[in-house]
Amino acid sequence: MESCKIECVTKNPVFSVRDLDFFYGEKKALSKINIDISARQVTALIGPSGCGKSTFLRCLNRMNDTIHGTRVEGQILLEDQNIYALDFNVAELRKRVGMVFQKPNPFPQSVYDNVAFGPRVLGLVESKTQLDEIVEKSLRDAVLWDEIKADLKENALGFSLGQQQRICIARVLAVKPEVILFDESTSALDPIATGGIEDLIAELKKQYTIVIVTHNMQQAGRVADFTGLFWLGELVEFGATERLFTRPQKELTEAYLTGKMG
Repeated sequence: MESCKIECVTKNPVFSVRDLDFFYGEKKALSKINIDISARQVTALIGPSGCGKSTFLRCLNRMNDTIHGTRVEGQILLEDQNIYALDFNVAELRKRVGMVFQKPNPFPQSVYDNVAFGPRVLGLVESKTQLDEIVEKSLRDAVLWDEIKADLKENALGFSLGQQQRICIARVLAVKPEVILFDESTSALDPIATGGIEDLIAELKKQYTIVIVTHNMQQAGRVADFTGLFWLGELVEFGATERLFTRPQKELTEAYLTGKMG
């Protein structure tokens, strides 16, 4: 398949990915991925199951490092620094590039302790008052404070799935990342909760760079500024969402978007 040309390259992209190959053992899961991720925009990755979009997403904060036998070739630059360089601080990377997973995964402890976890572990606070302020701001930014401010001592697992996911988002926000990755983060939610997360993403992009993986093409159309189609480990096409959805340049993109393939 012809390599996807980079479209809409920003002058100073947050991520610049060049000729990225990724392997699970001997199996090649990603091939020659080239893409720029724009600052304070929403980039959506779409495509059928098993096409490599979640694998790619996890390359951006090196979550795949936890899987034995994986390796990467090519470059991923975060503001001109190669995140796969031997001297790159992975803990710092995961602070700068937070992740919200497919299923809500709050810790089995209070809402307060969930949100306070990162600042405590990373030593970002010097007082209880400062920690209280971070917890409140993070929950406000996750549009959850007014709903649960009287229940901060309650176990996070006792809330609805939509609320649990926003607790997880607040937990990410508490460490002040630059980028937030959403891996199918509404797939386990009902339509109302999904709409709430989509509205939240639209607000968060004012402050953060956001990359989402979604099977829902309509969701990509609603929330994303840029969209890329993955297919069999390759990035088939990437560009401004409105252009890609209405005037795709590749036959495979049009076939996927119209339901003829995938």
